[in-house]
Amino acid sequence: MGDWWQHDIVEAGKLPLLLCSAAFVVTFLVTRGITRMIRAGRGPFRDNVSASGTHVHHAVYGIVLLILGALVAVGSAGPPYHELAAIAVGIGTSLVLDEFALILHLQDVYWTQEGRLSVEMVSLTAGCLMFALVGVLPNLKPPVAAGD
Repeated sequence: MGDWWQHDIVEAGKLPLLLCSAAFVVTFLVTRGITRMIRAGRGPFRDNVSASGTHVHHAVYGIVLLILGALVAVGSAGPPYHELAAIAVGIGTSLVLDEFALILHLQDVYWTQEGRLSVEMVSLTAGCLMFALVGVLPNLKPPVAAGD
């Protein structure tokens, strides 16, 4: 197990991608669990509207984490900063995409049929992250014509 980890993850430079993927999936599952508890009126976040009546959607926190993760990734050299940036980007991306339909429609469609688009976007992104993690990447080079 240690040889696989060292060779296929650490030496291959995939640790940030693995951390980003794991943070993305775990954040989505936790966020959906919390939002279900809020909707049911249970849990520590059941009173999620401030005294002023403004509700801060979790996409806002996601945007902040995406920006911080990007700045850390661009402005740092090597471990542990790239790993921390990957975790911030994974969490931030999950929070933003979980409210993708809300952002697209500019209204709260989280629990409606239109809100399923958020789950579809999260699923698509998780799939792409997993494909990248196992090394299945699309060939982005244009095909070479015969005789060239």
